Amino acid sequence: MASPSPSSTLPKEEEKESSAQQSNAQPEAMARSSSTKDPPPAPSWFTPKRLLIIFCVINMINYVDRGAIASNGVNGSARSCDDKGICTSGSGIQGEFQLTNFEDGLLSSAFMVGLLVASPIFASLAKSHNPFRLIGVGLSVWTLAAAGCGSAFSFWFIAICRMLVGVGEASFISLAAPFIDDNAPASQKTAWLAMFYMCIPSGVALGYVYGGFVGGHFNWRYAFWGEALLMLPFAVFGFVVKPLQLKGFAHVESKKALTSVETVSAVNDDSEASKVDGRSLVGRDGISADDLNTPCKSVGICNIRNQFSRFAKDMKVLLVDKVYVINVLGYIAYNFVIGAYSYWGPKAGYNIYHMKSADMMFGGITIVCGILGTISGGFILDRMSATISHAFILLSGATFLGAIFCFLAFCLRSLYGFIVLFAVGELLVFATQAPVNYVCLHCVKPSLRPLSMAISTVSIHIFGDVPSSPLVGVLQVFSYTVSTSLMMKVKAKSRQTQ
Repeated sequence: MASPSPSSTLPKEEEKESSAQQSNAQPEAMARSSSTKDPPPAPSWFTPKRLLIIFCVINMINYVDRGAIASNGVNGSARSCDDKGICTSGSGIQGEFQLTNFEDGLLSSAFMVGLLVASPIFASLAKSHNPFRLIGVGLSVWTLAAAGCGSAFSFWFIAICRMLVGVGEASFISLAAPFIDDNAPASQKTAWLAMFYMCIPSGVALGYVYGGFVGGHFNWRYAFWGEALLMLPFAVFGFVVKPLQLKGFAHVESKKALTSVETVSAVNDDSEASKVDGRSLVGRDGISADDLNTPCKSVGICNIRNQFSRFAKDMKVLLVDKVYVINVLGYIAYNFVIGAYSYWGPKAGYNIYHMKSADMMFGGITIVCGILGTISGGFILDRMSATISHAFILLSGATFLGAIFCFLAFCLRSLYGFIVLFAVGELLVFATQAPVNYVCLHCVKPSLRPLSMAISTVSIHIFGDVPSSPLVGVLQVFSYTVSTSLMMKVKAKSRQTQ
């Protein structure tokens, strides 16, 4: 009797594995076909330049709000009394609500709470919801929050509205740059990003003028209502027009299609699985097979758990990406220095050079150099052929030279020499804006770009410009105390020797 061939006597484990592979073949084919399917046709309203203009205007309005709340016309001044007992009524927000300087400072940074919390959330939701619609949601929240600021009746109400302004902004800053990157001409990607980020310094500058004019001629509340009216058409636009699709995300026609795509995405990833601590991890989202098989009490709980698992896996991918981590660390250091310069620079200029209008001088230089430097950085990188290696070369060179020029500016005793060197330094420093964001977009896979931009924004604020001003202030106090004590010891010793 002939013995059976080895191929006909597979072990039970191999039979199970073979049957599992066959059962997964169909969903894998569906996933591959959905990822390789031709992208849907562009909406009739869409052209790349039109999209850039729309996003630039939205970004401008957003930063006009930042400038307006800091302007004297909107922010105002507290009620004060002189030595003779003559009191003057306050103006603006601070005067109407009788805010302390601490409370007034909280209002200017309250948006940061909403921004930092909501940015990763919107970036994660982009995987299960249309990103263009998410921008519409965010802009709607922004519009309502701005209108709420104008209708505020107490400090806490306007503080909450400022936080919601940050929530609305979070959707836009996470998703706008990937849309611009997708639709910009290949030879002008960084230049288009530069035009988008140029709206930051120009928007803040326009906000100072806008807030001062409206607050001075009408009432500070009208400034916020005006912003809400300006943003309202864009919020409506995000809902009523046919949405654009973002590269790296599945085209979803319905909730049913979305669910099936998510299920396939969660279970299959090139038919590969791995094991960690004895648990099988399947899918590109890193969700364990045990978790997938665990029954949920409700669909909502399942969705939340899957969203969290997806977010955790994506965060792990970002944190082990050396290029991304180095880029963000450099961006944090850059914003730390810029934050300290923006706050302490005018004070140093006044004390060193006795400038009568230090605020106007520093503000004017920063606005002009911010616009010119940001645009120049984008165009230079495109001329160099936009790649990550070229971006790092431009970043390191511009940052190093810019730091030298800014440092030398404060070492000069001549006011005119200071202005020239400081302007050149700021031109070089702001030239990094477009390249650093180009690296954030292109060092990760397309589906991670929103989260990449969100985590970058959160990091540069938490570890960069927010703590820099108080830390530099503490350093100044410490250095002053040390230098004073040393001088006293030197004088004491000199007296003893005499």
